[in-house]
Amino acid sequence: MKEYQVNLRTVDVTRYILPLREGGSLPALAEANDGFKYVLKFKGAGHGVKALIAELLGGEIARSLGLYVPEIVFAHLDEAFGRTEADEEIQDLLQFSQGLNLALHFLSGSLTYDPATKAIDPLLASKIVWLDAFITNVDRTFRNTNMLYWHQELWLIDHGAAFYFHHAFTNWEKSALTPFALIKDHVLLPQASELDAVDSAFKKILTPAVLEGIVQLIPEEWLVWEGYEWTPGQIRAVYLSFLNTRLAHSDLFINEAKNARHAIV
Repeated sequence: MKEYQVNLRTVDVTRYILPLREGGSLPALAEANDGFKYVLKFKGAGHGVKALIAELLGGEIARSLGLYVPEIVFAHLDEAFGRTEADEEIQDLLQFSQGLNLALHFLSGSLTYDPATKAIDPLLASKIVWLDAFITNVDRTFRNTNMLYWHQELWLIDHGAAFYFHHAFTNWEKSALTPFALIKDHVLLPQASELDAVDSAFKKILTPAVLEGIVQLIPEEWLVWEGYEWTPGQIRAVYLSFLNTRLAHSDLFINEAKNARHAIV
């Protein structure tokens, strides 16, 4: 397998089209200067840049493992953008999000994955369960699958709820060694019968160089956190150490997932 090459583009947002769903984060459908439409995630919403960091790391780790993820780009919002927006809440969101944000290519015509209508191949299910256990993603459940069907393939979206340790950013070592009990709620867990094989394969793919390359993608400006004395370099190092530690002890979350699966099948 080729070494994973990390290369993200930067686009300028030219048009806000519409909010995509209700809620505090208010992601939006937007158009950029390359002519494409994107699902735009704002640093001025919800958990701010930490949600964008989780989206970036989770999405690019998934891509490195051969899973389908919409192209992720950095999306720049000019300081004048949104001044004519009539909705005050959206206008505030746009103003607080000036600078660098994150966006995913909009999969036009895609359909939300419904577990009641289509089963997933056990190997693919195991790959996705492994990924979410690894990055501690709490948001791929029956209530909200965060997967789309597009061009007959299953695509993963919305990793902003992963890496939840970083909202406190204390005792990351303990967080890295969590078995992740919430994997019991994963929508694909019943089909994930190939976890051991996936674990062996994925640990060979996620080399230290691959993980470091992905962590290095985090923009410097997203690593300046108010109320923290950590430098951007120190924060980046914690993310990388978290990933390397978690990978080295993958048996913890693999055994948790297998035990949870045995309880329901």
